[in-house]
Amino acid sequence: MSWLQLAILAIIQGLTEFLPISSSAHLVLAPQLLGWETDQGPLIDVMAHFGSLFAVIAYFRKDVGHIIGGFFDLLQRKLNTHSALALNLMIATPPALGLGFILNKFGYDILLRSPLIIAFTTIVFGILLWVSDIKGREEKTTEELTWKGAALMGCAQALALIPGTSRSGITMTTARFMNMTRVESARFSMLMSLPIIGAGGLYSLLKLATEPSGTSGLSEGLIVAALSFVTAYACIALFMKWVSKIGFFPFMVYRLLLGACLLIWVFTNG
Repeated sequence: MSWLQLAILAIIQGLTEFLPISSSAHLVLAPQLLGWETDQGPLIDVMAHFGSLFAVIAYFRKDVGHIIGGFFDLLQRKLNTHSALALNLMIATPPALGLGFILNKFGYDILLRSPLIIAFTTIVFGILLWVSDIKGREEKTTEELTWKGAALMGCAQALALIPGTSRSGITMTTARFMNMTRVESARFSMLMSLPIIGAGGLYSLLKLATEPSGTSGLSEGLIVAALSFVTAYACIALFMKWVSKIGFFPFMVYRLLLGACLLIWVFTNG
């Protein structure tokens, strides 16, 4: 891929990963809509996600420190807000990891990268996002999330393996239905991304390094990761600052317009 293509992918990833508009949908569709000869493939997609991982760590560095401390508190059977947060993340992570492994193992992840599927999921889950925002009350914080709520969030995150669903979108939707505040919904959603993106990034690094074209693929992936870090960090900072004021309605509108455009493009291009 050219340097310009890599830069475009990195910027798309950084701008869309933590907004409830589906980064995977944009990364899958970009090559097709821009007329590139080939799709960049799932490995470059995940490397772009890997860059955004470090953006989350950098922005939520205090929370990350609390999670690490809470994990060691769990080992010592100490119950506090930090250990509860660590436990909730441990509960919320396995569903997506397990389903992701199965989809990748049998090649279903490639089959799901269909513009038609993306169009419908973009529209349907965009509407659900808006409904949850107007129905959900601004009451609960991340620290008040129960293990049952964490398990439900984990199942929602697994559903986001379908491109167009949006990992951040479906987890924020679920959190808002559970009456978590907009800010706290976004906060826990982003913290949930740490083990998922981390595992996917490590898997991609190992796969790129062991394949015949591993060196070339690795260098391209690292460029995407670095550029995606910068844009993702800026996007997180702005989103956390404004989400409580603007809500999720603008993102629902964007998803509806994107989905409609995709449907028109799919049916006009056969």
